[in-house]
Amino acid sequence: MKKVSFAAFGGPDVLHLIDAEKPHAGPGRIRVRVRAAGVNPVDWRIREGQVLGAHPVELPSGVGLDAAGVVDEVGEGVDGVAVGDHVFGEGSDTYAEFAVLSAWALMPEGLTFEEAAGYPSVVETALRVLREVGVRPGQTLLVNGASGGVGSAVLQIARDRGVAVIGTAGAANQEYLRGLGALATTYGEGWVERVRLLGRVDAALDLAGSGVLAELVELTGDPRKVVTIADLGAPEFGVRFSGVAGSVPDALAEAAALISRGRLHIPVERSYSLAEAAAAHIDSRAGHTRGRRVVIV
Repeated sequence: MKKVSFAAFGGPDVLHLIDAEKPHAGPGRIRVRVRAAGVNPVDWRIREGQVLGAHPVELPSGVGLDAAGVVDEVGEGVDGVAVGDHVFGEGSDTYAEFAVLSAWALMPEGLTFEEAAGYPSVVETALRVLREVGVRPGQTLLVNGASGGVGSAVLQIARDRGVAVIGTAGAANQEYLRGLGALATTYGEGWVERVRLLGRVDAALDLAGSGVLAELVELTGDPRKVVTIADLGAPEFGVRFSGVAGSVPDALAEAAALISRGRLHIPVERSYSLAEAAAAHIDSRAGHTRGRRVVIV
């Protein structure tokens, strides 16, 4: 099978498309014929050697955590899924023709593989940070970096729960945020005042890591009401850094329910081939994403 791999940590040029043996589904796992894989910032962070504690890597290593595909092999002790089922979920080395998943759910009706691959890690992260920031119905949540995959999920899930949302993003993504039910404003000079004009802020999420934690603490009045997934300087401001995943199976089940009810939709901004994995990482690292990026297999 074809698989994207890297033998040394470094830039996108370390990624290579190689021939590899198919993995097999061990106990409690399934193997899928991958149809699409999600592109997440953690993918290039791992490739660069940034997050070895959370994701230990043995070189050479494959790439990718999220995938959607057709069940090809079912491991011992697995029930509720059969060969031929269409699933989306999380596993390892998903930029490949075949991958083993450790958590999965049946794909909601009407969802394409390309769309489904963009949900697993994104929805788990969105649900986790909403839980950790403790925002309640009737309150207002500020989301810094709201137009990407996690931001798109946060806006929709928060609105479904009765939470008002203010989102910051680039000028080109203002209408996109408004379409997801958020009050929108741009980054840049004067952004704090623009947010204040939109209303009171009860809690805030930093999804962009753009050096604004001090301002988010100022707007909320309490560092305990701010959570970041992207700024490692969080402890300096008394802010919580969220980097450890919660229950992926539970997140997938909630994602499937939200999608089926028409309450969650994350568009795919761009698709790449396996051979274009390096370009996918370059674009992901550059940010300014509207929705999701995926690799088509």
